[in-house]
Amino acid sequence: MKSTVYLTGIEEPEPRALFDSQTTGTKLRGAGKWSITHQRLVSGPSQGVEVVSLNNGRMSVAVVPTRGMGISRAQLGEIPLEWKSPVRRLVHPSLIDLGSRNGLGWLDGFNELLCRCGLSFNGPPGDDKGAKGGTESHVTLHGRTANTPAYRVHAEVEDAGQGTLSVTGMVDELTFFGPQLRLQSTVSTIAGSTAFTIRDEVENLASSPAELELLYHFNVGRPFLEQGSSVACPAKAVVPRDPRAAEGIDTFAAYLGPTPGYAEQVYFYEPLGDDKGESLAMLKNAHGHLGVSIAFNVRELPRFSLWKCTQADSDGYVTGLEPGTNYPNFKQYERDQKRVVLIPPGGKYTASVTITIHDTPQSVAEAEARIKKLQGSAAPQVHKTPQKGWSAAGDEA
Repeated sequence: MKSTVYLTGIEEPEPRALFDSQTTGTKLRGAGKWSITHQRLVSGPSQGVEVVSLNNGRMSVAVVPTRGMGISRAQLGEIPLEWKSPVRRLVHPSLIDLGSRNGLGWLDGFNELLCRCGLSFNGPPGDDKGAKGGTESHVTLHGRTANTPAYRVHAEVEDAGQGTLSVTGMVDELTFFGPQLRLQSTVSTIAGSTAFTIRDEVENLASSPAELELLYHFNVGRPFLEQGSSVACPAKAVVPRDPRAAEGIDTFAAYLGPTPGYAEQVYFYEPLGDDKGESLAMLKNAHGHLGVSIAFNVRELPRFSLWKCTQADSDGYVTGLEPGTNYPNFKQYERDQKRVVLIPPGGKYTASVTITIHDTPQSVAEAEARIKKLQGSAAPQVHKTPQKGWSAAGDEA
């Protein structure tokens, strides 16, 4: 049996239970106590921001429909899954000017655990002269979707199997003489599990093909990120984005502690999947007793980017594990490399990612074994310098 509640028009300064194990007759095999709560924030830059929290009895996940169905944080027992951005609070999209600071305004609201970069473009800002119809279009950092409120938001609980809690919302990226893309996103978690899944479907509502760039910016800080943490992702090749990344290529999979003045480094992977396309990347802490992984399918998300930003804690000590349809280069560059997806008129593109918290050494070891199996006997080709076709810096080398 499945039960649904629509959130339209609900205003609550405090969390309000939409479903819970105490007041509903729904029994979930995977958890004795569980809940789905809704809250509309009422102060400061967060005024009007809606948060839907899925508590599966073991782990909670905070979904933010107002910010494009992003995920602000998760919590497993006493273990937080988040990062500490200088942007302290969730920011309502009405306060974000994407064009400010020469197209870097997206950063003024950047503090989520997971946000989408896209839909029609991501990567750095600039003038896209290859836009549809030959007209020049100014694109801003990482697109519009993370700062577009969702509508038709509804929460569901289903008692089949272990039981599933979910929230679904629609996000439109529509403009006259431009993209007509509609995202339907569902965030779900199985009762009693340590994982949650995001399943996205992007539909082209236009009468002509539409370009899609979609990247999942999954950002992790302490306690998973620390001096001596490491990342693993099965890959055919790993390439530094630019000369700055090339400086750290010999230790690209290892992390420093908070380092004042650290300049970000980005590495592009050609990820490997199994015979069904399934792949897995994991960040583990220095002692190997904590880890967090992101599972994705290379047939849907064939690129993987690693963002290392181990600057001082006060500046935002963080790393990003980022599967996507493309690398976060400027859109025209990705178009030239044929990494921009074309969705036919009325067509749909689907992608999903699953985030799992590994809270025991055994769970971390099992994920590592899965990654090693995907890697196989051939080590990835690690390039020392940027490469042609991977980034503009590589073409210039």
